[in-house]
Amino acid sequence: MTSLSTSLVRGAVTSPFKHPGRPGATLPTDRLTLPAAPAAPGPLAAYRRICGFPATESGPLPLTYPHVLAFPLAMRLMTARRFPLPVVGLVHTWIEIVTQRPVESDEALELTVYAEELTPHRRGTEVTMVTEARLAGALVWESRSGYLSRHATNATGSTRGADGSPTLPAVAEWRLPGGLGRRYGAVSGDRNPIHLHPLTARLFGFPRAIAHGMWTVARCLAEAGGQPGEIRSVRADFRAPVLLPATVTYAADPAGNAFALRSESSSGSGTGSGRVHLTGSVTRTS
Repeated sequence: MTSLSTSLVRGAVTSPFKHPGRPGATLPTDRLTLPAAPAAPGPLAAYRRICGFPATESGPLPLTYPHVLAFPLAMRLMTARRFPLPVVGLVHTWIEIVTQRPVESDEALELTVYAEELTPHRRGTEVTMVTEARLAGALVWESRSGYLSRHATNATGSTRGADGSPTLPAVAEWRLPGGLGRRYGAVSGDRNPIHLHPLTARLFGFPRAIAHGMWTVARCLAEAGGQPGEIRSVRADFRAPVLLPATVTYAADPAGNAFALRSESSSGSGTGSGRVHLTGSVTRTS
């Protein structure tokens, strides 16, 4: 299977020849599949540590982990010649994950990825990528992700998941080191240059390296807590990048079902008046 690094190189080469927003663009119908296999214990343990999940050698997978396992397939699809959007500059805008039941770490998951639809967006064109996980042919876990290719458009529609949620009370403060992107990249395989170093991030318009969106979601789910496998679904919308290093605030409602990640204002009042990086919600099995 093509590695993430190879896909990134291919994406850098093919992106200049793609023209997002052109009429009649269609998605490839390919479905890429990883044969059934359990998660490797070493990488899984490293993922749990960096995202703040309980350190355990058994039990359910973190809700986000199948997405991480299948991401090389998604990148292979999105960097293919027939994929209509350039992968360079593609922005992860939202993710929804639903599990039918907790997936144990020693269960052999078969993972499939495909592109579902292209949607006009007020800032360009958004593609929905789907990842499915099956056990013995039965669907047990599924994610949908939106990726935005920004370009000039006449569209006036609102952004999916527009933020109208009430301000949530602060629960925890996290100090994120400048090397977080490199550490998470080593664990997840996602070594996109925007996450690795200030110099490589500046090549893509960011003043410093930015945290992986999937790390922020996973870290919020770890903080949401509950019993292993209790969270059945999550919806998260990425609002603004987290520039590293950073100090961010995790906020949640008293039940822990709605959450947000934000940078507080310079007053440090904890009232939620700073920049919002992520908003989300979960449903629980009990």
